[in-house]
Amino acid sequence: MISKETKQDVVKKFGKTESDTGSTSVQIALLTTRINELMGHFQKHKKDFHSNRGLLKMIGKRKSLLKYFSKNDSNGYLELIKELGLRK
Repeated sequence: MISKETKQDVVKKFGKTESDTGSTSVQIALLTTRINELMGHFQKHKKDFHSNRGLLKMIGKRKSLLKYFSKNDSNGYLELIKELGLRK
């Protein structure tokens, strides 16, 4: 689970305003933060298959949001990918 401070930092960094939690870039950044935290959890708990399903759902959701974002704002998509360290 993401702490309030971490979530606020992500929203400030990627949002248009401080309370902008609904924009695509913020949603992708929040999902990426949660996915990275879960990856650390799986280093410890290798046989936690129930949480693995949730992780796969989050990855699928992020993938679809990235696809949508790349179609609508290609420049913002490239900046976001670079900032989050995804793909290339």
